[in-house]
Amino acid sequence: MRIVSLLPSATEILFAVGAGDDVLGVTFECDYPTEAASRSIVSTSTLTEGLASAEIDAAVVAALSAGQDLYRLDEVALGQIGPELVVTQGLCAVCAPDVANVRTTLAGLSSTAEILTLDPHTLADVLASIVDVGLATGHPTEAVALVADLTRRLDAVAVQVRGLKPVRALVLEWTDPPFAPGHWVPDLVERAGGTNVLGRVGARSERTDWPAVAASTPEVIVCAPCGFGLEAATVLAQAAVDSGVLPTGVPVWAVDANASFARPGPRLVDGVETLASIFHPAAMPAVRPAEAQRIR
Repeated sequence: MRIVSLLPSATEILFAVGAGDDVLGVTFECDYPTEAASRSIVSTSTLTEGLASAEIDAAVVAALSAGQDLYRLDEVALGQIGPELVVTQGLCAVCAPDVANVRTTLAGLSSTAEILTLDPHTLADVLASIVDVGLATGHPTEAVALVADLTRRLDAVAVQVRGLKPVRALVLEWTDPPFAPGHWVPDLVERAGGTNVLGRVGARSERTDWPAVAASTPEVIVCAPCGFGLEAATVLAQAAVDSGVLPTGVPVWAVDANASFARPGPRLVDGVETLASIFHPAAMPAVRPAEAQRIR
């Protein structure tokens, strides 16, 4: 089967269920596993490189208001691959090409490829989407086994934090301007033994402001800016601390959002384990340096 993945989380899932050898096309953001980098890039961003956080936000708002797609599909590369299956999503126009544009592009190539659209809103949905990918690619047994292992790890965290006082936690999905988390991220907080103080599970992430952040009275703040790894998240978290916009006296952590928070794939369970070790260090193994960095 010739497969094209139009979002990084789908690429991770495809490789994790054993369909990696069939993945021929990926996006410019598909950096995990490392084998993905050897595939043809069929989707790139229309945003200018090197923008600051506020500039990225402004550019995204302007593009979406104008009805413009944030991604550019390479019709030549797609035509050369001749995909039989294209995996994409309809959840967020900021995260991947609009599914309507995908259909239009494939129609223009006279492609008969099947389109698998993943739309997870919660952690349970993410686990279910892994099974969907396994079924679509002929790897149902591997997918079910993967979900069983991820569930086992989640259950292990639940045992470790059971009976402990939940920690009031704020996850920032963006810092300039601040965004409260949505979709599966509040799930991660709750599963890790925390109380999510801003944002709603299953809903879209929400633009907020610094007075609302202070009013939420968090006991810990986790900076997980969408689209950024740990190094960039650390810089943004430090900038927020230095600017004085965050409540004083509250511990601040930066995490690898790309790896374990923003992408709805298997590594979200890493995110739960990371948060649990931040919230309840006496009960959980210590945070590994590759996963998180304490700012203050």
